[in-house]
Amino acid sequence: MSSHAQVAPMIQVRGLVKRFGLRAVLRGVDLTVHAGEFVALLGPNGAGKTTLLRILATLSRPTRGEVRLAGYRLPGQASQARRYLGLVSHQPLLYGDLSAAQNLRFYARLYGVPDAEARLETLLRRVGLYARRRDLVRTFSRGMQQRLAIARALLHDPALLLLDEPYTGLDQDAAARLDDLLQTIAAEGRTVLMASHNLPRVAALASRFVVLTRGRIAASMPRAAISDRDLLDFYRATVMRPAPAS
Repeated sequence: MSSHAQVAPMIQVRGLVKRFGLRAVLRGVDLTVHAGEFVALLGPNGAGKTTLLRILATLSRPTRGEVRLAGYRLPGQASQARRYLGLVSHQPLLYGDLSAAQNLRFYARLYGVPDAEARLETLLRRVGLYARRRDLVRTFSRGMQQRLAIARALLHDPALLLLDEPYTGLDQDAAARLDDLLQTIAAEGRTVLMASHNLPRVAALASRFVVLTRGRIAASMPRAAISDRDLLDFYRATVMRPAPAS
């Protein structure tokens, strides 16, 4: 990784505005995420969490504002930024009529992953799917598909992982497996920004909580400064707080 990327924050957003027609979804977002942080992005439905993640993932363009990822400015330097980025959405975005190994092989070619077969085996073992590597993805449970999506996102060894509601549709066992996997990923020093409604899950994972509501960042709280018991009260109080005058 270049020294350029190491010096800069992994994510730096200033005055981000995103409009769809006349409707403003993001209304001036300021957010900094440093290397190695695991940030939980909290907020009600419609707050703009997915929109923010799509912009950071280079899938959507901002209307206004400055966005930098690993020091590279978006959207102009999106191709350089993508090398540092892995994305997992609540839709796994996998090919159901390909096997687990074939899915990863396809994406490895897209990413230009060196020594792809060894990388595939390592990741399939890591997410607990090596024994099912030849099975078609459409035969997989929701939790298995989500673990394979994480393997795909890690193929090119990105420094930053963006996760959009990864627990959606998972049963308790699948969610616990995902917890273990995310804890391992965080322990490696990767930067993680995860949007989730599941406060008990993120409480055990995140090093910081950020609340996005009404298209703005309304609060940021380090994990060490708040107890599990107080997290829900903090979230509710932030979301219920009157909006500042525009």
